[in-house]
Amino acid sequence: MLGFSIIQLVRRNGHKIDRNLRQELLHIYSPFRTIPCFLHRPVEYLSKKVKKIPLVIEFEADCFEQGINDVKNTKSKTLHQHPSISCCSTTLSIEKIEHLLDHCSHIKKVYYDRKVTALLDRATPSIHSDQLQQNGLTGKGVTIAIIDTGIHPHEDLQGRIKGFKDFINSRSAPYDDNGHGTHCAGDAAGNGALSGGKYKGPAPEAHLVGVKVLDKMGSGSLSTVISGVDWCIQNQALYNINILSLSLGSDAQQPAEDDLVVKAVEKAWDNGMVVCVAAGNSGPSQETIASPGISPKVITVGAANDFNTVDRSDDTVADFSSRGPTIDGLMKPDLVTPGVNIISLRSPGSFLDKTNSSSRVDTNYFSLSGTSMATPICAGVVAQMLQINPNQSPDDIKLQLIQACEDMGQPSYIQGNGYLDAENIMNMEGRQH
Repeated sequence: MLGFSIIQLVRRNGHKIDRNLRQELLHIYSPFRTIPCFLHRPVEYLSKKVKKIPLVIEFEADCFEQGINDVKNTKSKTLHQHPSISCCSTTLSIEKIEHLLDHCSHIKKVYYDRKVTALLDRATPSIHSDQLQQNGLTGKGVTIAIIDTGIHPHEDLQGRIKGFKDFINSRSAPYDDNGHGTHCAGDAAGNGALSGGKYKGPAPEAHLVGVKVLDKMGSGSLSTVISGVDWCIQNQALYNINILSLSLGSDAQQPAEDDLVVKAVEKAWDNGMVVCVAAGNSGPSQETIASPGISPKVITVGAANDFNTVDRSDDTVADFSSRGPTIDGLMKPDLVTPGVNIISLRSPGSFLDKTNSSSRVDTNYFSLSGTSMATPICAGVVAQMLQINPNQSPDDIKLQLIQACEDMGQPSYIQGNGYLDAENIMNMEGRQH
């Protein structure tokens, strides 16, 4: 077996091939146990030409253009460029992958384009962000990008969806065929127009940009998520994007420094955008923080159960909320906000709306649980903070959020720095002035 060319390829270029791609390449030998030996070489030869694998290719620093030219020379029919993080996504035969790895010196690493999924009322009062609203802090003048399944143009968002980009179906008008992204948009910025103000997010006057990177079933890939984040970086000035909210993720399989989605969100952070990311829904087991929530830079949000009361004394971290430490041993999540039975915006006729009709609340709202809901709630509070002082850096915002947290009496690998209390932010602002 060791003499087979794909095995030799993996051995020659092991440092440039991520674990998932290595497994995918070697998988072609699985049927060989039942194939006569004299057919092994012909089958391998044919497999290399026929089997195509979706990839994300990362280039060495300052080698993006040279690397892209090398990929173009493979006559790839599905090339998507992501210049902000010096990578591209494409689908290539094993034969072409072998040629690239052996002849393109500009490649840093090649990743299998693996799956990424969505991480599936009383929330705003529970974190006291309504106290900020009473002081006129509604997220006005701030823009939140919801990187998710899209946004349905719900009445509670009317006139505030200022941009929309679709990396799944290339449609231009805002829509959401899953429903998850619409709920997240409302968690952050719904104004409660159709509920008499009852179901309102922390930032009811913030603007939104919808970036659809997940399909009708709530699934996407590394490349679609990277495309979405890269698009926000490229269009940051055009839409005045201040905050990214990502209620999605995948199992963390490699250190943060080797994770391409982590690199993408950290690039956005370095460009001045505050990034809020879901911790994941794989609790109560430890070491279950999802990617890109493993990033040491971004704000990783876990979910609290507020038991549908404003009183915080009985609140606890939800059982499903992913626990730290991260794959690198870092303390995560950074903080928790409500994420159980959150009532937000309904996307009529969407996948979740059809399959979870019992979760409908009245005509226009929907109840969901998950760190997916906790994350945009945190993003909404960030919008309130940026309204106070638009010049705060992402690091400044993160520090203030951490300082505004209250200890829930649970270990740091469960609660992070604690339960966000937005009222403490207002108190800090008062002391500063």
